[in-house]
Amino acid sequence: MEILGYFIAILIGVSLGLAGSGGSILTVPVLVYLMHVNPVLATTSSLFIVGVTSLVGGVRAYAKGMVDFKAVSEFGLPSIFSIFITRHYILPSIPAHLFSVAGIDVSKNMFLMIFFALLMLFASFAMIRNYDNDENTESLKTTNKHRVFPLMILGIVIGFITGLLGAGGGFLIIPSLVLFLRIRMKRAVGTSLLIIAINSLFGFLFSLKQFEFDWLLLCTFTALAIAGIFIGSKLADRIDSASLKKGFGWFVLLMAIYIIIKELFIK
Repeated sequence: MEILGYFIAILIGVSLGLAGSGGSILTVPVLVYLMHVNPVLATTSSLFIVGVTSLVGGVRAYAKGMVDFKAVSEFGLPSIFSIFITRHYILPSIPAHLFSVAGIDVSKNMFLMIFFALLMLFASFAMIRNYDNDENTESLKTTNKHRVFPLMILGIVIGFITGLLGAGGGFLIIPSLVLFLRIRMKRAVGTSLLIIAINSLFGFLFSLKQFEFDWLLLCTFTALAIAGIFIGSKLADRIDSASLKKGFGWFVLLMAIYIIIKELFIK
């Protein structure tokens, strides 16, 4: 199972390289179910893996002039504040046992995984719908009339998701960049990667002293994901990324359904 987990690590990087989102949503489930990492520790480990991998992709995008730093600041600063609050106050305050319903004891770990599965469902629908496959997206004109307040609110929401679940939130960031800021798709991908990197690495640093990590696992998984992001970046220039992203969306959907069934019905 661990070999499968490392293979999926490459796919996570490929998805990030292709579309700036989607891949990181699989990191926590892979760590929990294939690498047998505790769910709370997995959310923190995911922050390191996603952060470093996205940083590599973000630096590559910056070298190509595909990063909008104004958008990075508008998203990033509120997100960092939200991540700090979530990692230091909200996550530790969740009790180990929450409640029981229909004979099912809902624990903190189960709650996190079910919440994550619901997030995966949302992400999979966004990828399957292929909001970025509209040819008009590339022809949108960039505007200086940045809608700061909505972006700050979205930054806070994304920071909460990143802090609680260890997900990068690219599936929310990219449509926001395209719809609110009228940023072209390729530039939105690069900008998203840098935002994800900043959010994830700050989230990891905020939690660094709270856990003991398997650094061999983290570094191996991260190295494979980085290899995947290089593959994804190359494929983005040659292959219809929209079709690949839609296929990946179906894979994420199946994973989400599996998590829900396993957590609720398989003991």
